[in-house]
Amino acid sequence: RTHTLRDILAYEKYSREELAEKNIKVLVAGRIVAKRVQGKASFAHLQDFYTKMQIYVREDLVGTKSYEAFSLFDLGDFIGVEGIVFKTKKQELTIKVSKIAFLAKALRPLPEKYHGLKDVELRYRKRYLDLLVNPKIKETFITRSKIINALREFLNGKGFLEVETPTMQSIYGGALAKPFITHHNALDMTLYMRIALELPLKRLVVGGIEKVYELGRVYRNEGISAKHNPEFTMLEVYEAYADYLDMMDLTEELITYVINKVLGNSKVCYQGVFLDFSRGWVKKSMLDIISEYTNIDFTKVREKEEAVFLAKENGVVIDKEMSLGNIINEFFEQK
Repeated sequence: RTHTLRDILAYEKYSREELAEKNIKVLVAGRIVAKRVQGKASFAHLQDFYTKMQIYVREDLVGTKSYEAFSLFDLGDFIGVEGIVFKTKKQELTIKVSKIAFLAKALRPLPEKYHGLKDVELRYRKRYLDLLVNPKIKETFITRSKIINALREFLNGKGFLEVETPTMQSIYGGALAKPFITHHNALDMTLYMRIALELPLKRLVVGGIEKVYELGRVYRNEGISAKHNPEFTMLEVYEAYADYLDMMDLTEELITYVINKVLGNSKVCYQGVFLDFSRGWVKKSMLDIISEYTNIDFTKVREKEEAVFLAKENGVVIDKEMSLGNIINEFFEQK
């Protein structure tokens, strides 16, 4: 192909007459997502990664044999077309086809056009179908890619070195989670899929790499839902001669940088509410926040029995086995 369909949108600025004069030839490819056969002239819509566009196919321009073949093409089939860019009387940018090439057959019909694909489980199991019939999902994929690029750009700019560490480990660690277990045939030993990136990265700091990060897959042999998966991507960053306050500042700067880079500003609209991620985030300790919401000062609570009593008084659900620290955490989580 000579153009993507998005490239052709650049010709939108020209009038019908200007397009006719310019005689712009294009060769494009895409999937048929709509089709209207009307005697010896037909309209269809092609869709590629970027957008969709109307094509106009006439028997006298493409030849009887090609036109008959075109009339048999199904929605979902991939074709290539060669032709001239023009505007219809309704000012819709269209390709007047002079040549058609059949590229690939859709063996199964597309989901029904008007109702789309709404079954959440099917959407996540067959992501390709979700992408195909819910165009907004493609934006999520594109945005995610931009986020990953911006993360790397920020950390590399701060002098951090990106590394890859083993995904199979003889001792898994760095978090509390149930691992996937596998077997190494050549060494005849049990290995575990990593549940975190932490331990190898810390060893690299020991080895002298003072600023290091990894953006990698981790595996946890636990629950699954539409919002979380047993394998997912994690970012971990380590810096020598820095403490948790430095890492808090780094995290704030990183998130603000990424949002500005991807969206062009620091505000994100989430469920109708604008969240402002500008620098200058409020920093509060866990105990201060609990005190703010419950009027309980846990800096003065030294015994587990007192914490159990306070939990009962304040309707905080706890287990008997919980430590003082766990109970404090439940106050934070529930209140």
